[in-house]
Amino acid sequence: MFKIVLLRHGESVWNKKGLFTGWTDVDLSPRGRSESRAAGQTLKAKKFVFDYAFTSKLKRAQKTLALVLGEMKLKNLPVKVDWRLNERHYGDLQGKNKEMIRKKYGDKQFLLWRRGYSATPPGGESLKDVEKRVVACWRGKIMPEIKKGHLIIITASGNSLRALVKYLDKMTAAEISELNIPYGTPLVYEFDAVLKPIRHYYLGDQKKIKAVMREVKKQGK
Repeated sequence: MFKIVLLRHGESVWNKKGLFTGWTDVDLSPRGRSESRAAGQTLKAKKFVFDYAFTSKLKRAQKTLALVLGEMKLKNLPVKVDWRLNERHYGDLQGKNKEMIRKKYGDKQFLLWRRGYSATPPGGESLKDVEKRVVACWRGKIMPEIKKGHLIIITASGNSLRALVKYLDKMTAAEISELNIPYGTPLVYEFDAVLKPIRHYYLGDQKKIKAVMREVKKQGK
C-alpha cells in the first residue's frame, strides 16, 4: 500500500481579507503560519517521515511546507517546485473582494466563477484547465516517485488540490463544486499496488476541520 499527504497552505493574508488570490504571490497570515506548524506537529505525532516533497511556485505553499518540515525536524528533504501545482489563475478577479463580486454579479455567477468546473473568469482559468496541468504533473513527476516507494507530501492551493482530488476520486463536476478543502490540514490518501485510491481522511480534530470547511465555503457571503 502507498500513501501520500496533500496539504493546502495555511491561511494567506488575502484569504483573511476575503480577496480572490490566484497567482498573486501573497504571504501567510499569522493564523496561516500557526496552521502550518500545527500540521507539522500532527504529522510528526502520527510518525510520518517523508522522502520527497512537491510544492507550487507560490510562497504561501512553499512557506507552509517549510514550517511543516521544521516542526517535523526533517532536513535536506528533496523538494520539487512545479508551477503546475499553482493555484487557479483568477484573471480579472484577482485582488477583488469576493463579497463585492458576489453582490455585483449575483450568487449564481459568483459560485460558477468560484466553484464551477468549466466557468472561466476573463483572463483566467477554469478548474478544468487546472485539472489538466495538475494531472500532467501527477502522472509525469509525482507518480514515479510514489512507485519507488517514496512517501510524498504535496503542499499546494485549494483549487489545485481540488483538481487533483477530482481526478483521483473520479468526481463529477457537480460533486467537485461542493468540495471545500480546509487550510493547513493534512489529507492522507492510501493507494493499492496500481495506485488506485483505497481511502482518504483528514488528520486532526474532526470538529475543527469541519468548522474550517464551513468557513471556506462561506467566503464571499
